[in-house]
Amino acid sequence: MSRVAIVTGAARGIGAATVDALVNSGYHVVAVDRCRDIPEISYPLATPADLDAVVNRHGDAVLGLVGDVRSATDMQLAVETAVRHFGRLDVVVACAGVMGGAGPFWTVSDEQWDAVVSVNVLGVRRLIEAAAPTLIANGPEANSRIVAIASSAGSTGLYNLGAYTASKHAVVGLIRSAAMDLAEHGVTANAVSPGSTRTDILEASAKVYGLKSVEEFAKQQPVGRLLEPNEIAEVILWLCSPESSSVTGADIAADGGMTV
Repeated sequence: MSRVAIVTGAARGIGAATVDALVNSGYHVVAVDRCRDIPEISYPLATPADLDAVVNRHGDAVLGLVGDVRSATDMQLAVETAVRHFGRLDVVVACAGVMGGAGPFWTVSDEQWDAVVSVNVLGVRRLIEAAAPTLIANGPEANSRIVAIASSAGSTGLYNLGAYTASKHAVVGLIRSAAMDLAEHGVTANAVSPGSTRTDILEASAKVYGLKSVEEFAKQQPVGRLLEPNEIAEVILWLCSPESSSVTGADIAADGGMTV
């Protein structure tokens, strides 16, 4: 039987690339995205058409679901949908994330701060708390996996992006705690921390810093170029696999050497 995954933030960027990588490796996927904007976030989020495009290129292997990662009800529905539609759940991947609250962090409004932290941190918590009972019930032999997208900002500081930076530090801490809590059940939990990757968040970051092009971020990385979403997705794919059984509680730096 095919392994089954839930991917949040699945309509574009790293989330969409992760859906592609999982399906190409034989997974069935419930692809979840909010598909509407958040007023406190200054750039457009994914649309229903974006999610439909991901689903349509994979046919019956992917089921699209509109849901907000901050909602316990929506995340529980995602888990129930995976089990009901595909018969099981082996993997959850928390890719949903936003960037906002630009400026010195003491000037950022509570509303902007809360929008960033609620999606980036509470969203990971909601997915894990919904999925954990099912992943535990699978038993240790099932090689169940949890992966969350953090960021190179989860181990460094970013100028004028305090809310985003704090949220990504929190994701790493949350995943490390999840790894400890789930170890006895054979469920691993790991974070992946991308560097400058060609996504809508990077476009928004370029505007924060007044850059003419996202390509200017390439100078931050020893590889000398931007990363592509599919490169990050391949790291996620390995962490989802049974072959990654020795790794849990890790923060994998998929950042082109940015944090070396």
